[in-house]
Amino acid sequence: MKTPKAILALLVLLPALLPATGGRSLAFHEGGAGECEGCHTMHNSEGGFAVASNGRPAGMGNRYLLKGGDSSSTCLNCHEKAGDVGPTSYHVSTPGSEMPFGVPPKQLGPGGDFGWLRKSYTWIPAFGSTLSNSEGDRHGHNVVAGDYGYLQDALKMTAPGGSYPAASLSCVACHDPHGRYRRDQDGSIAVTGKPIRGSGSYATGAEPDAAMAVGAYRLLGGNGYYPKSLGPAFSFINGPPAAVAPADYNRSESTTATRVAYGQGMSEWCRNCHPNIHRDGSGGGLVHPAGTEAPLGGVMVDYYNRYIKTGDLSGVEATSWLSLVPFEAGTNNYALLRNIVTATPTKGPSTADGTPRVMCLTCHRAHASGWDGATRWNTKTPYVTYSGKYSQEGEAYQPYGQGRSEMEALRAYYDRPASLFSPEQAALCTKCHTSVP
Repeated sequence: MKTPKAILALLVLLPALLPATGGRSLAFHEGGAGECEGCHTMHNSEGGFAVASNGRPAGMGNRYLLKGGDSSSTCLNCHEKAGDVGPTSYHVSTPGSEMPFGVPPKQLGPGGDFGWLRKSYTWIPAFGSTLSNSEGDRHGHNVVAGDYGYLQDALKMTAPGGSYPAASLSCVACHDPHGRYRRDQDGSIAVTGKPIRGSGSYATGAEPDAAMAVGAYRLLGGNGYYPKSLGPAFSFINGPPAAVAPADYNRSESTTATRVAYGQGMSEWCRNCHPNIHRDGSGGGLVHPAGTEAPLGGVMVDYYNRYIKTGDLSGVEATSWLSLVPFEAGTNNYALLRNIVTATPTKGPSTADGTPRVMCLTCHRAHASGWDGATRWNTKTPYVTYSGKYSQEGEAYQPYGQGRSEMEALRAYYDRPASLFSPEQAALCTKCHTSVP
């Protein structure tokens, strides 16, 4: 018979172990940790029986008693599903067997489908030119998930602009699997303190109050975070960004854009692994600034809002948002960010909201994309569309579609019809710049 003290301890522990629904189905991650047995087995057993896993015989378990052979494989046990007919909520990867030649990945979450890492392309750009190529490893973050065929990046040994080892890149390199980071009512982020009442990632979810906190955006790790398998030498120094997403974030944008309201701190968070990738005085890096060093000045704000497509500057702020070129509002006012997602999702940058900024995700997707460098559009050519098409599928020379089928290129642009652009649409740098820099 349990003592009163033991019963009390059990009652305190149960809410932390059970998944909070928050009014949404399948809410395994609602800010804090999900059920332990969702990711781990007890003594390398499942349902009371010893199991073999990832080539190991029964009784010789995976590290940390994970259900997958590694951390990313454990994540993909839920986040990849065979047989999806289209984008499906929390799925972030398409099985390779479902992407034969010319067929694109299926998932359309803002971060992108890791399936693009499985797609490589070759093409001839012009008469007399040598064969060009775009390896799958160039299309995004090469998470190591052995059970699902995702391998270490063969092109980069460490993170560009940093020293994070490619061999250790996994889902938990960015996301805290136990969801310890929480946002309090005053906007501060901590790993302990008030209980977590909900995800904190969604515009229609619960918000923190005097008694309860919510989870950090997308379970992203904050200051001091590092995967247990890697060690504290790679601890994060910057906290998670302020952002909120719609509940239906994984969907086609064939008719309407999917608006994530990015507030501030995204580029600074990316610098946890890519500290020297920007022109910020820390040495090396790329040319384009981002984050606090890259405010969208008055001229750029005006141009972003007026730009619709090549040759068309008739736009207005209320309808100028383009998901292929998002920006930070420059604020951590969550009431404002939630309103942007739910009430004014097509609104462009405004200095009335804060200090709009270019960020890493203005040009890149967090997981992967159909283009080199995980970019949102093809930055390796001067045109997004040519003769009204994304691709030159079937033609001998393919300088713009670069080996992608029209179906693949369309999916890489999240099903946005090519007809919404000009027939000869310039690179989307021109959404902010009057000419391509």
